[in-house]
Amino acid sequence: MPRSEENISYTIDDIYRLPDGKRAELIDGHMYLMAPPNRSHQKISWKLHQIIANYIDAKGGKCEVYAAPFSVFLTNDETTYVEPDLCVICDPSKPTKKRM
Repeated sequence: MPRSEENISYTIDDIYRLPDGKRAELIDGHMYLMAPPNRSHQKISWKLHQIIANYIDAKGGKCEVYAAPFSVFLTNDETTYVEPDLCVICDPSKPTKKRM
């Protein structure tokens, strides 16, 4: 997807100001616009979610599987933010109500 201009550094506040329905990720302050997923992508993502969740349940695991959109901050600042298709969280202290 298109990358933001080189000399501009964006933060999560810029993501929150995007119009409804517009999605993007931030990596080191660079904004990458995201296309909406197509039908095949959604089917595959859902099936993977189902398989992983069933495996965790069958093994009595405590991990949880989340599907996009789910905010994941990879650093302690507000300049790197992603929305992975699937996210498996095994540390219950990590997620908040709105994000990981």
